Amino acid sequence: MGFGRDLRNSHEGLLKLQDWELKLLETVKRFMTLRVKSDKEYAALLLSMTQQTEKQETTDYVSTVSKSWSQVVRQTEALGRIMRSHADDLNSGPLHRLATLIRDKQQVKKSYQSLHQQLESHNHKVTRGDLEKLKATYRQLSRDANNAKEKYREALAKGREAERARERYDKATTKLHVLHNQYVLAVCGAQTQQDNHRRNAGPALLDGLQRMQEDMTLALKSILEEYCEISSLLTEEVVKVHQEISAAVQQIDPLTEYQHFIDAYRSPETPEANVEFDASLLEDTDNLPANELLWNTLTADSLQSIVSSATEELALTQQNLRTKEALADDLDRKIQMSQQSAERNSDCVLLLSQKLSLLELRQTVQSLRSSEACLSSQKALLDAKMATAASPPPAPPPPALPYEDDARSVGSTDKSKERSSRFDTLRHSLAGMIRSPKVMLGSSTSQFFDVIPTSERPLAEQEWYHGAIPRTEAQELLRQQGDFLVRESHGKPGEYVLSVFSDEQRRHFIIQYADSQYRFEGTGFSTIPQLIEHHFSTKQVITKKSGVVLLNPVVKDKKWILNHEDVLLGELLGKGNFGEVFKGTLQRDKMPVAVKTCKEDLPPELKIRFLSEARILKQYDHPNIVKLIGVCTQRQPIYIVMELVPGGDFLSFLRKRKDELKTKQLLRFAVDAAAGMAYLESKNCIHRDLAARNCLVGDSSVLKISDFGMSRQEDDGVYSSSGLKQIPIKWTAPEALNYGRYSSESDVWSYGILLWETFSLGVCPYPGMTNQQAREQVEKGYRMACPQRCPDDVYKLMQRCWQYNPEDRPKFSELQRDLAAIKRK
Repeated sequence: MGFGRDLRNSHEGLLKLQDWELKLLETVKRFMTLRVKSDKEYAALLLSMTQQTEKQETTDYVSTVSKSWSQVVRQTEALGRIMRSHADDLNSGPLHRLATLIRDKQQVKKSYQSLHQQLESHNHKVTRGDLEKLKATYRQLSRDANNAKEKYREALAKGREAERARERYDKATTKLHVLHNQYVLAVCGAQTQQDNHRRNAGPALLDGLQRMQEDMTLALKSILEEYCEISSLLTEEVVKVHQEISAAVQQIDPLTEYQHFIDAYRSPETPEANVEFDASLLEDTDNLPANELLWNTLTADSLQSIVSSATEELALTQQNLRTKEALADDLDRKIQMSQQSAERNSDCVLLLSQKLSLLELRQTVQSLRSSEACLSSQKALLDAKMATAASPPPAPPPPALPYEDDARSVGSTDKSKERSSRFDTLRHSLAGMIRSPKVMLGSSTSQFFDVIPTSERPLAEQEWYHGAIPRTEAQELLRQQGDFLVRESHGKPGEYVLSVFSDEQRRHFIIQYADSQYRFEGTGFSTIPQLIEHHFSTKQVITKKSGVVLLNPVVKDKKWILNHEDVLLGELLGKGNFGEVFKGTLQRDKMPVAVKTCKEDLPPELKIRFLSEARILKQYDHPNIVKLIGVCTQRQPIYIVMELVPGGDFLSFLRKRKDELKTKQLLRFAVDAAAGMAYLESKNCIHRDLAARNCLVGDSSVLKISDFGMSRQEDDGVYSSSGLKQIPIKWTAPEALNYGRYSSESDVWSYGILLWETFSLGVCPYPGMTNQQAREQVEKGYRMACPQRCPDDVYKLMQRCWQYNPEDRPKFSELQRDLAAIKRK
């Protein structure tokens, strides 16, 4: 019992099921969000109560009651801290994973819809559309052959131009016979395709969907289990409540979760009409056999060409199939290993995106197997016919002549030889025409070769689809009249936007989705590629009011574009300003990488800041600048993939190794940082957040500048900001704090702080001062003292970096040169 066997005609029901489950998950998310909020408010209230109580206490005398009361207050304060800790754990644990699960479930629904649409469209094309076209052509060629035959009879009767009439008749008959063979092969392929669709491809997609649904059910179970564990307070009443919740959660069983749904939507056992050769096509032909290839002088060359083409195409399909099968097996093994090494069930949420990739890959394998089966069956039919054709091909049956005397009158030896010579010339000509184009023996393979229509490819594979790039970046790519691209909205993930340059303006049109159709206004299409292809090919305006026409697709930069499936996420390395950072593996060459992820619920402006780091790093290549590998923007969450720097962040490195680091090594770090910043200075790049925490230690203790999330690249090297929500005050130059004026000179000030952190071995700048106190003291002229391990020459450079006037500070190139000279002493 399962989806593949019992729900073959329940597509709409499956979509409803996924909508129901998404609504349920959203309800669970709202519930957990309110729980986190209430726990934080309760914790704040408890802590406020204890603080007020402590202020009211007197110390006139000490008694047993006062001691007990003090203990009650202290325990109440401890309870408040526990509640606050529980709220934080709920927010970063179950609630965050639930948001990930909702995102993955939405993606599963999209992928299932796309795969189902592709499967049904392809099956309809092979079993109906292509056959109908061939049948129409078949009927037309039958009529043409009959007309040619009648004209030939008339010419024989009149005794004029009989040879020309015969040639025309031979030509028409040749076309009919060749098409007959094509139709027989198409019927053969369609029969195989229909059977494969009914027995393999359709059930495989549904079974794959069921496995994903069951995996997500297990993931939800693990989330709720962790929620129970964190939120329990171990009081008798609360324990009883949570035991009931836990018992309810334990009843979740992925194997029986969909039993009732399957019973409600069970597909009736109705036999599907089989594909057969349409015998009515033979009514007007001269005894052409149904379901049998014709081997004669008219078709010999074309059949030989088709056999050769079929052999080549089958080999390509089988090679592609083996490659995809190997990829699927490899990904399956990695998922199994990850599941075995997972420390807890909640880690399975992180595997859902990989399992979805495996489902899509296996569906591709299934389609390739279907194509292989179609091609093999057609080739078998061809081979069987060719095996019986060891002798020269026979001549086609002569047309029935109206009178026996007419046949004798044109049967002279000389004229027969002449006609035979002309026929041979015609035959070779036709054979050349047949060999020239690529012969397709089953359009099911077209999706894997160059003949696939652009509009039938998935959205992510379209050249003009740029994924979740920011609106500002999209606008920079649109430069000429009619330039256009499609992107995913940052403000509303899952919503798609068409961006176009028209009449010196950059226009943005939301792609509407309703009733399973995408449109702007007017006609709807089942996929976005079909919608865009329609407007691009017909030059129909996007909306009547705008008058915008699509002229030039803006192709994405493939050098930096990666698919989410190209990166295998591993262990969690830490948390950044925008999301979590994972260790990962690049599938193409097994290279270890660092993967920064962006939380989906961040405001659009923060997502833009997240991607700005990748935009800047694309332009840079320097040993002291962390390298960008690529970005994954085809869907949420967005990934930035960077080189993995094994030593971790510089601040932690200093604090962990402070007892073993020598002055020479510290100077080397300082020179590396100056070299990286000198390179950025030459590119007019302003970092704005230079600090030890934002540097990384690589192989051979090479320091690399990292974290460009606040960086800007300006033509004049100066950037003015009206304000930042989070400013690293102790690292920021006075002119940037007071006037929002950032430049390479303000980065030099921050570099002086970085030098101080380096030689103090990770001490926080301005020790003992708050941010506001440090800012006020700097304005009064205060500068930090020389760290104990710092050489005097280095401290003098720090002081030069901290000159109040930006013009008096040294350039990074000078700092690099001077520090290198100090290091050589």
